[in-house]
Amino acid sequence: MMSNMTNHFNYEPNTDPDTRLIKHTGRSERYLVSFPPAGTNPDESKNALYGEYLRPYGNNLPLAILVHGLGDRSVIPMKLLARELADQGIASFILYLITHSSRTLPVDRPLSDDEWFENYRTSVIDVRHVLDWMETREEVAKGKAGIVGLSFGGFISAIAMGIDHRINSGVLIISGGNLEKIGMRSRVLSRKWDFHRSEAEFATQQQRYHRYLDEVVEKGWEQVAPPERSFLVDAMTYAHYLRNRPLLMINGRWDEIIPKEATLDFWESAGRPPITWFPSGHSSIWLCYPFISWKIKRFFRSSLE
Repeated sequence: MMSNMTNHFNYEPNTDPDTRLIKHTGRSERYLVSFPPAGTNPDESKNALYGEYLRPYGNNLPLAILVHGLGDRSVIPMKLLARELADQGIASFILYLITHSSRTLPVDRPLSDDEWFENYRTSVIDVRHVLDWMETREEVAKGKAGIVGLSFGGFISAIAMGIDHRINSGVLIISGGNLEKIGMRSRVLSRKWDFHRSEAEFATQQQRYHRYLDEVVEKGWEQVAPPERSFLVDAMTYAHYLRNRPLLMINGRWDEIIPKEATLDFWESAGRPPITWFPSGHSSIWLCYPFISWKIKRFFRSSLE
C-alpha cells in the first residue's frame, strides 16, 4: 500500500503566465495564456501549460474551464461552446491537456501505467493552475467558476471539482467512473487495450475497490492508503464530494467507449445529479450538439449567475 499522507495533487503555484491578445471582435477578446514550464519533464519546450481564454466584454464575469478529451479533435466542440458561452456573458478557458499533440504526452502510442498516472495527475494540477490564474483577473467574478469535461476530460473535471472547492459547478459529458469496469466492460477499450482479467479476478478487484471507496467516504481520500495506485486517479474516488453541488451529466445511450453501468456507478456515488441520455454513441453524441449546448448554457446561467 501507498502512504496515506501523500497528496499527489499538491503543486507549486505557477506564477506570472503570459497573457497575449490574439483576436478581438465587437463582442469578445481571445487570449493565448502560456504558463512557465513546471520543470517536471525533460522536454521543457512542450511541458508548459497553456490555453485559450475567451473573454466577453464586461466585468464580474463567471468563468467556465473547458477540458477536452483524448485526441486533438476533441478541442473543436470546446471552441464552439466557448463562443456560445461568451454570447451569454460567460468567459471560458480552453485548457490544452498534456495529451494534446502540442504537449508532451500525445496518445498516439500505448502509454505505460506510470504515464497514465502522470497524465491524470498533471491534468488535474493544470486545472488548479487555471483556477489560480483566474483569481488574478479583475474581470472574473470571485467564486463563480464552472468546469466542463468531455470524455477523459470528464474524469479530470470530476477529480478537480472533488478536491478543489473553487469549482462551483460542473458538466460531465460522455464520462463516468470505475476505471477497472470501463476497461473490462467497454466494447472498444477492452479490445484496444488488450484487457485481460477473468470474471473472478474482476469481482475480487471490485470488492477491494468498493471497500476502499467506503473508507474514503468515512475518512477522506487523503487519509486512506489505496490498495492500487490507480484508485487515486479514478473519478469514483471523488464522486461523493460532488453530492449536493451543481452537477449535470450528459451521456450517450449507446456509448461504445464508456459502458452505461460505469456511468451509473458514478451517477449513484455523486448523489444522482441530473443526467440526460442522448440517442447516440460516444463520438456521435456531437450530432446532438445544439441540444447539448442549450442544456449547458441553461445550467450555467442558473448555477454561476
